[in-house]
Amino acid sequence: MQLRALGRSDLQVSPLAFGGNVFGWTVDEAQSFRLLDAWLDAGFNFVDTADVYSRWVPGHTGGESETIIGKWFRQSGKRNRVVLATKVGKPMGDDKVGLSAAYIREAVDASLQRLKTDHIDLYQSHDDDANTPLEETLEAFAALIKAGKVRAIGASNFTAPRLAEALDVSERLGIPRYESLQPLYNLYDRAVFEDALEPLCVERGVGVINFYALAAGFLTGKYRSEADAAKSARGANTTKKYLNERGLRILAALDGVAKTHGVTPAQAAIAWQIARPGITAPIASATSVAQLDELTRAATLKLDAASIALLDAASQEAGATASR
Repeated sequence: MQLRALGRSDLQVSPLAFGGNVFGWTVDEAQSFRLLDAWLDAGFNFVDTADVYSRWVPGHTGGESETIIGKWFRQSGKRNRVVLATKVGKPMGDDKVGLSAAYIREAVDASLQRLKTDHIDLYQSHDDDANTPLEETLEAFAALIKAGKVRAIGASNFTAPRLAEALDVSERLGIPRYESLQPLYNLYDRAVFEDALEPLCVERGVGVINFYALAAGFLTGKYRSEADAAKSARGANTTKKYLNERGLRILAALDGVAKTHGVTPAQAAIAWQIARPGITAPIASATSVAQLDELTRAATLKLDAASIALLDAASQEAGATASR
């Protein structure tokens, strides 16, 4: 597996990250263990989760995904083979939210306890916190790095101006900076990242680990009509957002590229992202070993220029200029 540097950090990650949002939600503990084992067996090392996963499920309080990963670490002894990423900042109940120094100190210890590890490789701000000065947040993260609890830090869901400001603050204070950005990005959701965030990340050397790489499953091709909404727990939301003229045009292009290369639409969609300058490792999840195998094969797929151009054109948003 050809690893990639994450930003300017010393973290070396596989070109695809496993999204741990499914652990404890659509995948039970035993299946989660099987998927994590298979992920490492396939040569990958990058796993992304968050403290808030899966708080949205009735009866859950958050921390379910981290807890499962921690149990797997303890049972398997494979912690040293994983680049572990988690996040802080989304509401966890009561006043547990945001990026204040006090809350970050509390949250990291809770995550470490659930994860049954003494350090987090990549600790990310899950959302920007306009109510807390960037200086306070970044100095709190710097203290965690100095204490050995965290190796590198990243940002998620930041706008380009706020990410640039955060990078400038770190430079001014001489403290660790955000080495990665986790934005929404895939063949359908392109404009927000490409317009301002991508140029900034390329210029400043920030790694990009985009989420919803398969557009909540839409880019696999399994949602082609309203009737397909019943195929998964998130099917109704997926079809509502993506099942339109442009979405169907993208699926048609993926079908063509997949046929040319003898692969699936999902593999073609992932390969398109991996090939894009500025993308370090798309994040995708799987609920079965068969789905995981499909993802892992995408990491070695090299699309030709004609296929990339076809997907670029089909997914171009109205008024946008195609660029790569």
